[in-house]
Amino acid sequence: MTDVHPFSRPIRLNQIGQGVTRTLEPDAAERTAIARWLDLEALDEMSVEVTLAPAHEDDVWALSGRVRARVVQACGLTLQPLPALVDQTFRVRLAEASEVVEGEIEVTLEDDAPDLIENGQVDLGHHAVEQLSLALDPFPRAPGAEFQPPEPEAEISPFAALKAFKVRGDDTGS
Repeated sequence: MTDVHPFSRPIRLNQIGQGVTRTLEPDAAERTAIARWLDLEALDEMSVEVTLAPAHEDDVWALSGRVRARVVQACGLTLQPLPALVDQTFRVRLAEASEVVEGEIEVTLEDDAPDLIENGQVDLGHHAVEQLSLALDPFPRAPGAEFQPPEPEAEISPFAALKAFKVRGDDTGS
């Protein structure tokens, strides 16, 4: 993946007020970039409805919505194209990043820890692509495709290798 995000729709927190709802639809070039970013064969359609509003907690925001898309993934076994429909709702908690404090930083692995808002803005496009990626099948498989492990090679014992070496040594006249 590259560092440049393929789909960006930033909105500043001071533009939100009591809440804002948007419909995001990337154009053909953006869909191509998103498909490349997510390692998809194609992203034929994508529409994301998002609502961003203050939550009932201090400095916490609620981002919710629904992502719909027509994608083409490659089968993990046959590389055959697999069309799929995505229709997924989501909800994400966001909180403004606090000032960095020198010294120790406590890191917790809470399931409900909010994502951080940096520089006073939320990139709705970034969250839309993230939610699409979470909705994709991580192991797409064509109907009937089964993994067939390769036959294990017979292991040559060290004594057989020495014997073969000795036989070759005898042929040279030693």
